[in-house]
Amino acid sequence: MLENHAFGNFVPKHSRYLILGSFPVKQAVKGTNYDKTYDFFYSIKRNQFWPILEAVYGLELATKAKKQQLLSRLGIAMADIILKCTRTRGSNLDNNLSNFHYNLAAIKEILDTHHIEKIYFTSCFVAKQFRKFFKAVIEAHPATELITLPSPSPRYALVSKEQKILMYKALLPKHKT
Repeated sequence: MLENHAFGNFVPKHSRYLILGSFPVKQAVKGTNYDKTYDFFYSIKRNQFWPILEAVYGLELATKAKKQQLLSRLGIAMADIILKCTRTRGSNLDNNLSNFHYNLAAIKEILDTHHIEKIYFTSCFVAKQFRKFFKAVIEAHPATELITLPSPSPRYALVSKEQKILMYKALLPKHKT
């Protein structure tokens, strides 16, 4: 079954950075496993993304509103590279996604209408897909730096959560008050 992206893109007015992921978890897609609490990027409890950002910025990010406030203050937009896909075996793993329809138009618009200095990929999978299928976007924005973060998935255990926090702290924009 072809699934549609559950919640679109988040693009604050003065975005200078873009975090790209792959596709929302199955619980965010309306259907048999739908859970309305998965209403924003990386909302699944096992994912380390928001706990890492809480540690990096010294803030509690328990609500969608608080997450969006932080991203807005920092000028960080968020999107996923996949707009529609098929999920095999009911799994949230990227390697169980197929039949991709890329979010090319929206990502191109974000880059064309904002001065995006850096694009952060949330995994090597996302970085590889972006470099392969978004070549024209990359060529149109040669000054935009492409950075791959260690995956916030707890399955990516080559780097501990503490090491991920240090790496994110070194790579992400500094906290603005």
